[in-house]
Amino acid sequence: MNEIIVKSHAKINIGLNIINKRDDGFHNLETIFYPINLFDEICFTKSDKFSFNSNDENLNKEKTNLIIKAKESLQKHFGIQLPVKVLLNKQIPIGAGLGGGSSNAASTLITLIKMFDLNIEAKKLSQLALQLGSDVPYFLNPVPSFAESRGELLSSINLKLNKYLLIVNPGIHVATKWAFGLIKPIQPRESLKSFIGKNKISIDELMKIASNDFEKIVFEHFPEIKEIKEKMLHFGANYSMMTGTGSTVWAMFDDEEAAYQTELYFKCKNYFTFIQEPT
Repeated sequence: MNEIIVKSHAKINIGLNIINKRDDGFHNLETIFYPINLFDEICFTKSDKFSFNSNDENLNKEKTNLIIKAKESLQKHFGIQLPVKVLLNKQIPIGAGLGGGSSNAASTLITLIKMFDLNIEAKKLSQLALQLGSDVPYFLNPVPSFAESRGELLSSINLKLNKYLLIVNPGIHVATKWAFGLIKPIQPRESLKSFIGKNKISIDELMKIASNDFEKIVFEHFPEIKEIKEKMLHFGANYSMMTGTGSTVWAMFDDEEAAYQTELYFKCKNYFTFIQEPT
């Protein structure tokens, strides 16, 4: 197979609790990952040498990104070169809490293994993915999941959104390292882990206990992000929450018109927006 084109999907966090700091410097957390239909498109073509190009000029200026690191990780593991041309059509905002870079890394691992007919155990692949980033293992199989530890211990859950999902990003970069440096871990009153094994989970039930520990920190430093959440609720959203460490905020609506009118409001502010209709 000389060419493979893949869709590299984004995710949102529904709830994000930071439990404690680990001896290795990372944090134990719990969250629910939910995949969305917003995606980057990546074209991999066998070549005589490696090259990377993107429609995002900032990525082209970088000497390394997660796609390159994923390729190098496989090369090191197998002791071979993987000459491939990579074209990335970037649609997921960068550094926005949507997992775009992690998704790209996982897509690269999966695709190059397939393209070059490489043999690797699932456990080892997950280890390589985790070395690239805490969210990367999730994107090896992006289904609704409860995640714990650093985010790599995953349990699939029976969750299906039946509302209009609006994503808004104001273009503010929130550094993950900065956010984790300010977070004060705390045990949640009710654990999201309780949803594992349930036959069917309603978003209404989930949102009774879901919260994002980073909202307080991020909202204090970036009131514009807080305002997005407040406006969404004002315009009729059932629920709204920041995803990851920000700066993206999602909202869920029962009413189609309210969802699209809210999107229009933020489009007029030149924010990035995306709507996913009920599935």
